[in-house]
Amino acid sequence: MAYGSKAAIDDYLEYKRIVGDDDGGKLFTPKEYENYKKNVLPLRAKNRLYVSWTSPTGIDCKLVGPETPCFCTHRYKQHKTDLEVIPDHRPITVPCRAKGCLCKSYHYIPTTGSQHIKCSLCKHPSNEHSPKSPYKCTRPNCSSKQCQGFKTSYTCLCGEPAYKHQTIIETKEEREKRGHPISNNDIPYIAMGGITGFSSLAEGYLRCDASGAGHISQEQLNQPITSDDHPFLRAHAMPPKLRAKPSKAPLSKSIKKR
Repeated sequence: MAYGSKAAIDDYLEYKRIVGDDDGGKLFTPKEYENYKKNVLPLRAKNRLYVSWTSPTGIDCKLVGPETPCFCTHRYKQHKTDLEVIPDHRPITVPCRAKGCLCKSYHYIPTTGSQHIKCSLCKHPSNEHSPKSPYKCTRPNCSSKQCQGFKTSYTCLCGEPAYKHQTIIETKEEREKRGHPISNNDIPYIAMGGITGFSSLAEGYLRCDASGAGHISQEQLNQPITSDDHPFLRAHAMPPKLRAKPSKAPLSKSIKKR
């Protein structure tokens, strides 16, 4: 272990990434910390759960990480993500461990910046709905009798409405079977979910891997640049003869014509 104030901060951040809230708010002693790593990290590597918010077309529009909030407003790392044994039933449930929370399993809900999206039935934000399915509105003065469960008109950047997406919690083998990437390293950090690298932080339609829009084929890369492409591509990749020619009319004449 390194020494000095900067090194102490780095050690603490590493500790929190590994332990999360498993210490109950009281730091483990060095011996407890080593025992924790000895007992938990092998299981974490063996039984890692990959979590994604997936569109009906198969794109993982959101890869869930430790800080990604659930419908219950608690983060993924506050749910029970370390399993001693992978259950036989599907879907796999990951209940929230926050005190008093009724959330039975992690359920991703998109946001607009820092704002919760609203229900299209009662017009109330998602955090004013029950964390239990079917997520009914809990506002006391809610006058909408039609709200039998949260439903939003929010549309994902992939073009599909949010209600057509699903939160998928799967094992390494199940994710490989779907043809989506997995982590090549046994990351010791808690609740890594679907995060496998920096590209995991991008929106699904921007990711050029199997968890996003898919690999770009050589055929697509070698397609000719046309007038329908981005101006930057037209300016730098199109032959000079095909580029839009600027007007040669003097500025004074063009002003007079106007």
